[in-house]
Amino acid sequence: METSIPELRAAAVEFAKAGGDTTLEYFQRSFDLEFKTDDSPVTNADRHAERTIRDLINKHFPEHGIIGEEYGRENEDSDVVWILDPIDGTQSFIHGVPFYTTLIGILVKNSPEVGVIYAPALGELASAAVGFGAAMNGETLQVRECDQLSKATFLSTDVTTYSEHGYEDALKQLLEKCRIHRTWGDAYGHLMVAAGRADFMIDPILNIWDAAALLPIVKEAGGSFTDLSGIETIQSGNALSASPGLKKSILTHFKSTD
Repeated sequence: METSIPELRAAAVEFAKAGGDTTLEYFQRSFDLEFKTDDSPVTNADRHAERTIRDLINKHFPEHGIIGEEYGRENEDSDVVWILDPIDGTQSFIHGVPFYTTLIGILVKNSPEVGVIYAPALGELASAAVGFGAAMNGETLQVRECDQLSKATFLSTDVTTYSEHGYEDALKQLLEKCRIHRTWGDAYGHLMVAAGRADFMIDPILNIWDAAALLPIVKEAGGSFTDLSGIETIQSGNALSASPGLKKSILTHFKSTD
């Protein structure tokens, strides 16, 4: 029997919480740290969390596919594919900063339909299903209205990535025009936008497991989630979450870099 979108959302919430909660066994405690071939950090907490979530998916939905940051791809040609990032913001995690998250996105026939962002150390869990709204800890998520950069709070993860990808001029202009900029980044920055705590968040680089959970949540909270050319996608390798009134003026700064 086919599983409905709301049922997938409920399962994703349960599985994200189960996996994310395992990270608390290591957070601000002892963990093993390694560096991958791309020099990005990974811990045994990442691997434990992803294995927990994968085992739950395989038990309850054995016909579904999985793409995860730590353990790769399985059955990815399935109509339903779970996209996993067990710890998004590993740099925050290893430095004892509680802004890391566990992410689950679900693609149905290649379309991002369900997203969960769970911040275990903060006890905040946001979820959304396209057409069914977005909520965090039982409260509806809603982006705040903002249509002027001079009044906007701008978030990012690591400003060095802008110059690495040819966006240094865009960053400089946005910093000059915005009210305030902070690096409450990674997925938590996108959650800040969806929750109406900030006005836009830019990631010059991200993978599908970073993005898949974000699009449904930002979109269902009334926001805009696109790449830096304005296309609604999780595949381009960069992303903008924004209050709709700011989208056009932000993207203007990136057109000259195409």
